[in-house]
Amino acid sequence: MAEITDVKIEETWKVALKEEFEKEYFTKIKTFLKDANAEGKTIYPPGNLIFNAFNKVPLSEVNVVILGQDPYHGPGQAHGLSFSVPKTAKVPPSLRNVYKELMEDMPGFEKPTHGNLEKWADQGVFLLNAFLTVEHKKAGSHQKIGWAHFTDAVIKKISEECEGVVFMFWGNFAKKKAVLVDAEKHLILEAAHPSPLAGTAFLGNKHFSQANAYLEKQGKPSIDWILPVE
Repeated sequence: MAEITDVKIEETWKVALKEEFEKEYFTKIKTFLKDANAEGKTIYPPGNLIFNAFNKVPLSEVNVVILGQDPYHGPGQAHGLSFSVPKTAKVPPSLRNVYKELMEDMPGFEKPTHGNLEKWADQGVFLLNAFLTVEHKKAGSHQKIGWAHFTDAVIKKISEECEGVVFMFWGNFAKKKAVLVDAEKHLILEAAHPSPLAGTAFLGNKHFSQANAYLEKQGKPSIDWILPVE
């Protein structure tokens, strides 16, 4: 894994989050990851993809935020975008349920054979995980190293500096972040987590069509949620 000090983040985010990068907790994150690297531990995603969500969507271009929790902790899965995996990886169970909802909510949506959501990111869908790194096969292993402070600041920054953003908070963990968002400026959508552990509770929320209706009211382009099938 590349050390976090070698990792670049898109310029508008770099400026907006300058104070966070200078805080003691962020220094501790860098030290933790540097030590893990020196100890030969495998950390996901690769260093150059830790800030992939930020590099794909500049701050001023954020239209939708979908908050995940941890990166996937298996080989070849995490690439810095919540719920998304590279085309070479198997579609994760939670994302399969997201696809089921899309098939009901968005006319013309066909279930893809892959889990790559980069097409959404290219349209301003900010696919943020609350914790940006994880150790191989150890789910939740980096939840207490400081990332929560950083990503809470990111959510606040979007709320403060952007207008008319749709925040999708799925599951109890994500719903707790709603307090960071100005509900008078933005649309907050909450649902059960798409994990199969929640049964069918996620299905029927209509978040994707609601998001598009709201964006259109704001005079913004709607999101083309339909993904390439292959």
